[in-house]
Amino acid sequence: MKRRFRPAPILGLALLLLLPLFLVQGFWQLQRAEEKRRLQEEYDRRATAPVMRVEPRLQQAEDLRFHRVVARGYYDARNQVLIGNRVHAGRVGYHVITPLRIEGGEVRVLVNRGWVPQREDGAPPPIDVPAGLVEAGGIATAPAEKPLTLGWTRSRGALTVWPHLDMRRYAELAPFAVQPVLILLNPGSPGGFAREWSRLDAGIAMHEGYAYQWFVLAGVLLVVYLVITLRRAERDDRTSENEK
Repeated sequence: MKRRFRPAPILGLALLLLLPLFLVQGFWQLQRAEEKRRLQEEYDRRATAPVMRVEPRLQQAEDLRFHRVVARGYYDARNQVLIGNRVHAGRVGYHVITPLRIEGGEVRVLVNRGWVPQREDGAPPPIDVPAGLVEAGGIATAPAEKPLTLGWTRSRGALTVWPHLDMRRYAELAPFAVQPVLILLNPGSPGGFAREWSRLDAGIAMHEGYAYQWFVLAGVLLVVYLVITLRRAERDDRTSENEK
């Protein structure tokens, strides 16, 4: 039997429209993965660079972000906030965010002192704040801004509970200047709680995974088109043979 290739118009149009789209998306994700790879290299470079000191004057976020830093000063318990719905070891609790007044000035830097469990009634446990001059060392980060604003005014006793840390909002509400970074307190530093910070991850694997999905979709689309078109040609040939 002589088999001829007979494309289906609708399938051909779908192939022409979707295949380039899938391929473009796949290559764009690969490009994003390469950008994130360079960002990860910068993360790793800064994480191994000499420790930087946070100064009692406002600094640029880019000068501190992702570096190992140390700040000397006094914790400010009155302006402490908790970040709710944080899970550790399968339990729900809070991250304790305490501003540190940097020695030699009035500028504060926020310090994430770690995770504490919530009580059975949903309230946070008593939270101790070290008194006197302390040294807080850790990784300086800049939390991403999020659009969610529900729950900003929710309080538990003397503590304010926020759904996430909004650095800009905190700086607007605070009666003092705030450094534009958050220190993730080192696990070995005193004055903290449960701390198991994950390695800074730029998200390379995520973009590579998305690229793989787009290329798989492109391959599936092409295979489906070829199979259906060849079967259509085979069916038409059989019909022609029967009519002879």
